[in-house]
Amino acid sequence: MKIEINVPDGVSGDWSVSTFTVEEDDFSQRISMWKSGRGVPGGTYKRLMRNGTVVMSNTPDEIRDFMNFLHNAKGSILINGLGLGVTLKALLNKPEVTDITVIENSEDVIKLVASSYTDPRLTIIHGDAFAWEPPKGKVYDAVWHDIWDNICSDNLPEMKKLHRKYGRRAKYQESWCRYQCERQERENKRYYRW
Repeated sequence: MKIEINVPDGVSGDWSVSTFTVEEDDFSQRISMWKSGRGVPGGTYKRLMRNGTVVMSNTPDEIRDFMNFLHNAKGSILINGLGLGVTLKALLNKPEVTDITVIENSEDVIKLVASSYTDPRLTIIHGDAFAWEPPKGKVYDAVWHDIWDNICSDNLPEMKKLHRKYGRRAKYQESWCRYQCERQERENKRYYRW
């Protein structure tokens, strides 16, 4: 699956958006280009980078990461983390989504990405997911937390904190790659057991 995004290439502060191509016949590039070890099929994609390190892209594996959330999301949505807006674009294509609020911590990411999304159902707020407070009495039908750069069990305490924070404000919520992080944590415990 591919989600085309219209975010222009550019640089703002430590952040950049760029278009890149993975050649179908370059097996080493397709397999080793991401530190997570996930493969990338040949094609042209967009990536968001901070200080030269890829934070996210619109590659198929990254899209698969939010498919369960996308399937379940409807009504009023909160997204913590704008990134390239790939999840946002997929949600805006759903007529059953009534409004989306995005909380993004980086002004530079907002400068690079926000102008590409002009749907009247969308509000983008510069803020910290841990500190920002929804309007009094607001309950979201679905909340998506996607503020981490890597799939790592070290993200789990923050994921749990966000799920607690928004627990009474969300009918349904998920965090990016939470199950992979939990699996990694279980494997680490099993491996380091003496």
